[in-house]
Formats: sequence, C-alpha cells, structure tokens
Amino acid sequence: MKERDQLIDNTPVLEAKNLYHVYTSNEEDGNVVALRGLSVSIKAGEAVAVVGPSGSGKSTLLKALGGLMKPSAGSVYLNGQNMTRITGADLVRLRQETVSFIFQEGNLLPDLNALDNIAQPLRHAGVRAKEARKRAMEMLESLGIGDRASSLPPTLSGGEAQRVAIGRALITNPKVILADEPTGALDPITGRRIIDLFRELNEESGVAFLIVTHSREISSFASRALELRDGRFVAQHGNDVDDLDLAATRELLIDDTGTLSMPPDMLATLGGPGRFEIQDIERDSIRIERVDEERLEIDEGTTMVLAPACPACAHDYGESSEEQCPSCGSTRPMVPAS
Repeated sequence: MKERDQLIDNTPVLEAKNLYHVYTSNEEDGNVVALRGLSVSIKAGEAVAVVGPSGSGKSTLLKALGGLMKPSAGSVYLNGQNMTRITGADLVRLRQETVSFIFQEGNLLPDLNALDNIAQPLRHAGVRAKEARKRAMEMLESLGIGDRASSLPPTLSGGEAQRVAIGRALITNPKVILADEPTGALDPITGRRIIDLFRELNEESGVAFLIVTHSREISSFASRALELRDGRFVAQHGNDVDDLDLAATRELLIDDTGTLSMPPDMLATLGGPGRFEIQDIERDSIRIERVDEERLEIDEGTTMVLAPACPACAHDYGESSEEQCPSCGSTRPMVPAS
C-alpha cells in the first residue's frame, strides 16, 4: 500500500489566490462580504479539513473552489488551469476530469434510481451505458447498498441517499473531492465506513480532499485543518503549517488608547481575533488566553479508536471489535487514542 506522503508533491491540484466574494443586498444591512482576500493551496494527495462557525464563509468557499460560482475577485486554479477565465464546455470538461462534490443534502436527481444517479457522471463523460451501469453497481456494492440499486431517492433513508451521493462523487476517480459535512446525515457506524473509504482513496490512489466538517473523526483523518472566520483563514493546525516561525524579538505595539497590534502571521498562530481573558499581568508582562466559548476544538492528526467501554451502560468491550453494545444496543463511539 502506498503511503499518503509519497503521493504528495509540490504541484497544487487546487489553488485559490486573493478570493473575494460579495453578496449584494437591498436590505438595510447592505451587502455581505463572504470571502475576504482568501488564499489556499491544496497539493495532490493532501487531505485538508476546513472548520469554522456558521456564517464564516465555508459554503461560499466550496462553491467558488469547485467552479459552481464565480467569485467577485481573485482566481481559482484547478489542475493548473485558471478556472475563473474559462466558461461553457471547457469549464464543464475541466470539472469532470478533476473535481467532484459531496453535499450534506445529497442533491440526487429524484427521477433516477440509485444506480443511474451514480452512473450519470460517467454517461456525461461519454462512457457507454452498459459500462457506466456496471461500474455504478460495483460502487453501490462497495458502499453496502447494492440491494437499493433500483430504488428512487424519495424511498431511500438519509444514510442511503448520502451513500449514493458519495458514490456519484467517487465514480469518476477525481483528483480532488470537495465535501460539505459528508457524514452529517449518517449514523456513526456508516460514517466510519465512509471515512475508511476516503482514507483508502487518499492513501492508495492519491485523491485529494477538502472537507468542510465539524466531525472529530474526519478532522483527524485530514493532514491539516484550516480555521475559517469571517471569510478569512485565521489559523492552520496540523503537520504542514505555513505560518512563519515566531522570532524571539517579535514586537507587539500598544498605543496610547490601549489598542494592541501584532503581525498578521502571529495573529494567525494565535487563532485570529476574538475575546481573551487576562490570566496573569504584572509590569512589563501579560499572559492571555482565548475565552472558552470561542475556542474551536480541532483534532487533526489524532488517531481515533473504538471506545473500550459503552458510555451508556459501562459494558466492557475487552478485545472485541463490536460496534454496537450487546447489552444496551448503543453505537460504540470513537475516542482519541490514549
């Protein structure tokens, strides 16, 4: 099995430079700036999580990166091509060859059964119907829902519909997958199956991922996490942080009004603007920490394992790999390895 690090090179499969996006409005509050000069680079084979509060610009970012909308300013490069400068058939072809989407809602075509929903991207790419349906059936079986091939989306459960949407995204063997809470509608056990599939694609085939998520398990699968607030990346966490090393002589400036200023890279390392508590203060020295309610828990790079005991009834699993408690039927959770 190939290791993910061996598949990562220095060529970005997806890159954004100075993205701005403004939603115009006639309401009293005026226009809304969703992205504010945002830049990001995803290398081939990387798995990157994007985390942040509601309204921070995550969905707008995903649409702009995938060519579903044109940003107000800035450029997006997909597989080295400037996607913001091409239109029509050229844009469709570039997206078909490079990127796939997974949305939390699924967005399945209601009049097509599960098999044909998954086969549709292959048909659009010119694959013959028989071959497309054969590959779609193999995908359904790998996702554990081969018996639902003839079912229409309204008859599928939420978890089944999401697995069909994931199969549709994976069927074209994309170079990068953009996913918005891909396991949000799934039960914990099915969600783990999807994460395992993502990990296999990432490690063995070099598929890159950019995933908007609040899931600890998905963020632990990613090699780094980007924290998005108010349309800007304010911090990076993980193995490949780009922030400049902080020099011992780095200066902070406090003016006569008490306003503190710091270099942008230092602010990013701190986790961005927000509310902080003074933990300790004396002449020429101050120590501060972000208030608890504004802290964002990120577990990138953490190894997750099955819990040793059931949190509901305290059943001891011992060496068992069961995923449902035999005593109370609860789903066995994943916890960080000690």
